[in-house]
Amino acid sequence: MEAVDQLASAGTFRVVKEPLAFLRVLEWLFAIFAFATCGGYSGGLRLSVDCANKSESDLNIDIAFAYPFRLHQVNFDAPTCEGKHREKLSLIGDFSSSAEFFVTIAVFAFLYSLAATVVYIFFQNKYRENNRGPLIDFIVTVVFSFLWLVSSSAWAKGLSDVKIATDPDEVLLLMSACKQQSNKCLPVRSPVMSSLNTSVVFGFLNFILWAGNIWFVFKETGWHSSGQRHPPDAMEKQSSSYNQGGYNQDSYGPAGGYNQPGSYGQVDEYGQSQSYGQSGPTSFANQI
Repeated sequence: MEAVDQLASAGTFRVVKEPLAFLRVLEWLFAIFAFATCGGYSGGLRLSVDCANKSESDLNIDIAFAYPFRLHQVNFDAPTCEGKHREKLSLIGDFSSSAEFFVTIAVFAFLYSLAATVVYIFFQNKYRENNRGPLIDFIVTVVFSFLWLVSSSAWAKGLSDVKIATDPDEVLLLMSACKQQSNKCLPVRSPVMSSLNTSVVFGFLNFILWAGNIWFVFKETGWHSSGQRHPPDAMEKQSSSYNQGGYNQDSYGPAGGYNQPGSYGQVDEYGQSQSYGQSGPTSFANQI
């Protein structure tokens, strides 16, 4: 506790108030929400099959599924309404690739955001000691921005497919008993997808955070500082070229070729010559 108090009193944690570190903290939190709402999901639906022969009916057919949504491995039993024989069915689809990819990106983003925040707070001097730290940070931020966009888009498409595959009306079509008009098949409970919808929202929010943080990380690199120094250098080179060229104002001055010799003088009544012009250069006067 004393070490924490010393760091806080020394102003080490003030870096969290800066946009770079503040956005890293938000990225850390939003990554937790992203993989928690997706990776921790479990849901289910309930169906009922009311056969013409009531003794063969099953009014509570529970089907449970969870992350990573390998629905083709989710099996359930349903009555056939033909005696006591029951058929074994399974849901359709395997959406584990998009879900696992999304959760993997969220976990790695969580770890990197945590590590980057620790570096900003406790090792800020070493981070800015040379340009290697900001450059690595900049490249990783750009990569994670792209990965968040791809994974969130893929998971949004995967989630829409999961909703279709777990729609009770679609599952009822898999049962042979429901193809007979004498039997009544009804959905009792639909799966709740609110947490999965939230995971997609957090995925795109993470993309916005990481993409917005690219600018603040870029300002820490040497590329940004070199870009700021370039315009003054260019202006200095431009001004020097004008001074050395034929547009120098000194060329029109006393030493220039446009000066006229002082030959417009008048002789006064005392025989003394008065000059009203300016004498030109010595070389030009000698030529005259």
